[in-house]
Amino acid sequence: MLAYGKEILTLLGVRADGIEVVYIRSSQGFSYKDSKFEQNYTNAKANGLKVGFYHYVTARSVEEAQEQARFFASVISGKNPDCRLAVDFESFGNLSIEEINQITLAFAQETQRLTGKEMVIYSDAYNARNTFSQEVADNYPLWVAEYGVQEPESNGKWDYWVGFQYTSTGTVSGISGNVDRDYFTDGILLEGTEPIPEPENPILPNESTYTVQWGDTLAEIALNHNTSVNEIVAFNNIANPNLIYAGQQLIIHTREEGEEQGDTNHTLYVIKNGDTLTGIANRFQVTIQTLVEKNNIQNPNKIYAGYLIRI
Repeated sequence: MLAYGKEILTLLGVRADGIEVVYIRSSQGFSYKDSKFEQNYTNAKANGLKVGFYHYVTARSVEEAQEQARFFASVISGKNPDCRLAVDFESFGNLSIEEINQITLAFAQETQRLTGKEMVIYSDAYNARNTFSQEVADNYPLWVAEYGVQEPESNGKWDYWVGFQYTSTGTVSGISGNVDRDYFTDGILLEGTEPIPEPENPILPNESTYTVQWGDTLAEIALNHNTSVNEIVAFNNIANPNLIYAGQQLIIHTREEGEEQGDTNHTLYVIKNGDTLTGIANRFQVTIQTLVEKNNIQNPNKIYAGYLIRI
């Protein structure tokens, strides 16, 4: 099967370009649901494409992995995937190899228990070879990313792959910009395509709308609603966080008291003109990766004055 995965913008012309399978990001972390998830799923199904979902894991413990699995299951409940659900865990911070594998297994096992669907591990070739354990390989097939090669080499743990991402700069008719392109085998397909059941304890962000008032900033709105500028930007597809206007309707997702965003063990910092993530990280003695993960920053090279970030 020829396919591309991981990012979808529009499906016009995609089917005609020979694409058979698409992987759609549904969610990330504890509460981020991709703003285009529902649209992408509906359009993919309408165009006769086989669909898979992936969740970007940010957990730092087994308990957090299980919580994120419950959130993932909540987001995709009621949907009919054709392909294995994908574990996308690639940003490890200071975790040990043992911790990485415990989190991976916990997320995969809990997701499979809640959804009844088989799982696949998405990984670059280096981490497939050096980080993920034989136990992970024995229980879940591999969707491997390795660019510039005709075919990935055997890594000594997985004897074969079910997905091979061979480029991140591919092109597809109807898609503007670069996309990931993949080959998949029949091993990526689920045995059945029954709807994913509602989880026993769904975890969904609380959603409300807010009308921007004269003089409001996204930083103030985020602080008042127990969320972050970055999440408001993502949920509302805001191109420039410094440009909002009175009367604008914003979708706000907030967390319950005591959830991660409401954690009091952090400092709030408003980004100023001339700031960089490197400078902020050095000032507060944290890593850039921590800032990116804790604030759902999509592009570390693009931050804006007025952003409120958690340190």
